[in-house]
Amino acid sequence: MSRHLSRDVISTQASIVKAPARMPVADRSFELPKGLYFTTAGCYLAFLVILSTAFSSPGLLIPMAICGILLLGYFGVPALWTRMAPESRTQPMAWQQLRSRGIATHTGHLSGSEAAIQMLVLPVLIVMWALAVVTIAALI
Repeated sequence: MSRHLSRDVISTQASIVKAPARMPVADRSFELPKGLYFTTAGCYLAFLVILSTAFSSPGLLIPMAICGILLLGYFGVPALWTRMAPESRTQPMAWQQLRSRGIATHTGHLSGSEAAIQMLVLPVLIVMWALAVVTIAALI
């Protein structure tokens, strides 16, 4: 339950302290090179383009537009979040850094190529799935 506290009660029990000297630095870089994120977004966009051109009909206009808006949100919001104030002093890794040092993940250390493969395997499989669906539909 909540109860009302008067100023007298608060002043006897509360202590006022100074604000911290500096704010903690926020790391909003997501660490990996930007090219991996652009490739992931490009694969998802390619999936939408392949299916929408192969099965173009007026009935698919709204579902494909919704998928495009969601795709824009999935990658646009984090991109805006990395630019929010306070400014982050950390930058994403460069390709050379990823290749030479690798990256630490929850399940262990990965080399640069292993990290890229792990990140891109699902988007590439989704594009291949779209191509397979279009090929099957064309052959039937």
